[in-house]
Amino acid sequence: MSFHIVIPARLASTRLPNKPLADIAGLPMIVRVARQAALAGAAQVVVATDAPEVISACEAHGVRALLTRADHPSGSDRLAEAVEQLGLGDDAVVLNVQGDEPLIAPDMIRACAELLLSRPHCAMSTVAHTIDSAEEFANPNVVKLVCDAAGHALYFSRAPIPWWRDAPSGTATPHPGAVLRHVGLYGYRAGFLRRFPKLPQSPLEQIEALEQLRVLWHGERIAVHVSDSRPGPGVDTPEDLARVRQLVANGAAA
Repeated sequence: MSFHIVIPARLASTRLPNKPLADIAGLPMIVRVARQAALAGAAQVVVATDAPEVISACEAHGVRALLTRADHPSGSDRLAEAVEQLGLGDDAVVLNVQGDEPLIAPDMIRACAELLLSRPHCAMSTVAHTIDSAEEFANPNVVKLVCDAAGHALYFSRAPIPWWRDAPSGTATPHPGAVLRHVGLYGYRAGFLRRFPKLPQSPLEQIEALEQLRVLWHGERIAVHVSDSRPGPGVDTPEDLARVRQLVANGAAA
């Protein structure tokens, strides 16, 4: 099995300035993400960034990094440029690991890659886990998804789906074991990544602000790995950063 990991990293962040360079136990966050991702056993791990400062931080710690354009509208567009720079063949499997996930589980990355490698009819793979929390179910920032019998994504939504019509409370209550929370980890075939930025946005993507709906809108399949565990916390805010620093100090990651 062979796959590649590309980690998109933008320096700009409204909630946490210079986020990729945030110090976590003596290492920039982007370096911690790359080292954690490398434990999944990929052929290579590469950071794709728009900032020379991130390139320098990566190189100082032995992490390969590519300088990409600053005007990419999404991480997928940045990955598409990275695929071109790396010269990957269309059949190569590329994992998009978010640059703010320093506690990402290597086993989860590998499972996402293995799933796509086993499904030649799918353009992408991703990960989900079950949730039973009514608060998460109702939260529009928690993306839910539903799958078909073969484990292909049917739809992603910020809305509480599937809706349990006969819930005892009559409100937005998740049906036990039936609600999946989407994890922002993606596998792509390099050939599809090359095509993706050229595909017109779908109305559903614009309404929900979920890029993966463009994939379904154009008739491509996304295979879903349902994980038994939740992912480690990501870093979006100063509070998230403090939490992850404490977890690392307590031995949550290498």
